[in-house]
Amino acid sequence: MPRIALLQMTSGIEPQSNADMIVSGIVSAAAGGAKMLFTPEMSGLLDQDRQRAARSIFLPQEDPVLHATRRAARQAGIWVALGSLAVASAEGRRANRTFVIDPEGEIVCTYDKIHMFDVALGQGDDWRESAAYAPGDRVVTLRTPIGLLGLSICYDIRFPALYDALGRAGCDAIAIPAAFTVPTGRDHWHVLQRARAIENSAFVISAAQVGEHEDGRHTYGHSLVIDPWGRVLLDMGGTDAGIGYAEIDLTLVEEIRRKLPSLANRRDLAN
Repeated sequence: MPRIALLQMTSGIEPQSNADMIVSGIVSAAAGGAKMLFTPEMSGLLDQDRQRAARSIFLPQEDPVLHATRRAARQAGIWVALGSLAVASAEGRRANRTFVIDPEGEIVCTYDKIHMFDVALGQGDDWRESAAYAPGDRVVTLRTPIGLLGLSICYDIRFPALYDALGRAGCDAIAIPAAFTVPTGRDHWHVLQRARAIENSAFVISAAQVGEHEDGRHTYGHSLVIDPWGRVLLDMGGTDAGIGYAEIDLTLVEEIRRKLPSLANRRDLAN
């Protein structure tokens, strides 16, 4: 039964400080017996001042956080799902990109966030991610120590069609790294996470940002692991950064899909 680790972070505006936290998390996760570590959305940089942030956003091959993570993964011999980094692209707009790194330090998979966080929550909580970031257009899965893993990021969670595609692909687990706002997190986070697990009979693994950040924003935290029945295996709370662990029993996926075969029973409905 593979063990995983989640790194709950309070990322700041300096990539090197964030890289140091990730490297420390990798060392701790490996020492704690984890086969794979998951980190939050925007692990390498969380800065809503886009002019200031531009100085710390790099092409992937030049990104210091990605470089440090790959080196640490290789040294520790552990898989890392680097929840996301803000990376530059040749086309001009940035990408909000997940990197999955194997124990050799190789990037084996990437995923670009499909759904952009363009919302007007009021009271200063208005965001337009698409002004700086280009959306992805691919559904991504890969084989890992915890079976077939589907990738998504934060706001994606509100769009069931993506998770329907991941369920149809037979994913055993789905990653949803996040930097959820406090108002939306308080009312929607746990409900949406459990729904995505239940409807796909899959584990949901969601490493999250938490607390008050250097750029002035607050994030909800509550990094979660949900089992395929919708039960919460790990909830890291909404106050502190740190590392947490959970066991992933893949036989539970098989058992639940046999007893309650909702994936097999799905029907395509005409418009």
